[in-house]
Amino acid sequence: MASNQSNTRGVRLTIISLLVFVTLVLVGFIHKINQPRILNAYELREKGAVLLQTPRKFSEFELTDHRGQPFGSAELTGKWSLLFFGFTHCPDICPTTMAAAAKMYEALEPEEKEQLQIVLVSLDPERDTTEKLSQYVPYFNADFIGATGNQYVLLKLAAELNVAFSKVPLENGGYTIDHGANMVLVNPYGHYHGFFKPPFEERNMRMAWRSIMATFDQ
Repeated sequence: MASNQSNTRGVRLTIISLLVFVTLVLVGFIHKINQPRILNAYELREKGAVLLQTPRKFSEFELTDHRGQPFGSAELTGKWSLLFFGFTHCPDICPTTMAAAAKMYEALEPEEKEQLQIVLVSLDPERDTTEKLSQYVPYFNADFIGATGNQYVLLKLAAELNVAFSKVPLENGGYTIDHGANMVLVNPYGHYHGFFKPPFEERNMRMAWRSIMATFDQ
């Protein structure tokens, strides 16, 4: 009788041990597949992301966001930022880029969204008033930020972030703005970290940003 009880306990302990082992294996597997894939420099470029060898500081600046609040250097610290320099009258590149950024952002986990802000920096302060930006930017995502300000501040900021632009007169008396199409990546220290180049594919952007964030040394 005692021998049977001992065998039964042994079987139970074996089953429990196997269940614990299987559970640990499953937890480890689930944890691993939920971790971002770490990409090397070549793979990042394949996904459209180019990182600077050494992130660069750039001059302090102050603009005004689409809610009428100050937006400057202080607002670029503590989280990642993707800055796109464009304007609301842009017929193609700007809405396409903003739409791609919206798709990329919407698929992030809630805690990831808290670590990333996407900003449209308008190069057209003459027409892109706070009211205009407040109508345009939230159309793509309510979390997005629109900002603009003094043309000389914009010129200096764009130059330091390697974004070229120029005002081009049109035959009808109006004007357009030719500008670079990259999205500038700023790290949580507020330093110029790199950029995403078009064409923007939201899945590639998301994979690249997750890898960059996971390997960032804070």
